[in-house]
Amino acid sequence: MRTRLAVALAVVPALAAVAVVGVPAVAAGGPVAVWGMNERAGTTVMTDTSGNGLHGTVGREVVTHVSAGGAVGYRFPRLEPDTPPTHPQHLVIVPDRSALDPGSRDYTVTVRLRTTHSFGNIIQKGQATVSGGNFKLQIPSGLVQCLFRGSGGSVMVTADRRINDGAWHTVACTRTSGAITLVIDGRVSARKSGRTGTIANTWPLTIGGKHKCDQIEVGCDYFAGDIDYARIDA
Repeated sequence: MRTRLAVALAVVPALAAVAVVGVPAVAAGGPVAVWGMNERAGTTVMTDTSGNGLHGTVGREVVTHVSAGGAVGYRFPRLEPDTPPTHPQHLVIVPDRSALDPGSRDYTVTVRLRTTHSFGNIIQKGQATVSGGNFKLQIPSGLVQCLFRGSGGSVMVTADRRINDGAWHTVACTRTSGAITLVIDGRVSARKSGRTGTIANTWPLTIGGKHKCDQIEVGCDYFAGDIDYARIDA
């Protein structure tokens, strides 16, 4: 993780700073989880440094302590889309906790990543038909999409430019009571008005693809690339 936790903590003020041009600031509640992803090689635990104890399990197919472009993070190898068998060890899984659910709060998901590929689910909690709603960041055709679905409806935004150029990019998606805003590298990339209501499910949070899939009826949408860090603020 670039300059370790200091860079991750800088995300919140950065979002707040651009709020003056129409981007909703991160709520004052603070971090829900901060995953620096800079553990030793071969680790099986993704550590949450927020103090909330939302640690994750690292699948054995995820390569940890990868140095790239001045950062240390996790590498998710490429897998052929929609091709059996499934690869549950390609995921990082954080067990369900109510703190991870957006509920009715303002909620921001931030990920610093790099990829040269054009598909995959980056981070999510729940899936399309799950009771209680879901949220996810995905990157079809190299364009980041951010979706929140809850009791009040579903809203998705799509970035205005591709980021599958192999460079590091910081992606932050904020859900407020009336809109979804996607910020890439400090610039508003997409914004859409709409109410999503309450989102709360009993599924784990996953990084790198879907939790329940079979690669036949339901594709696993495995992400391919590197992730420097991920965090959630609410």
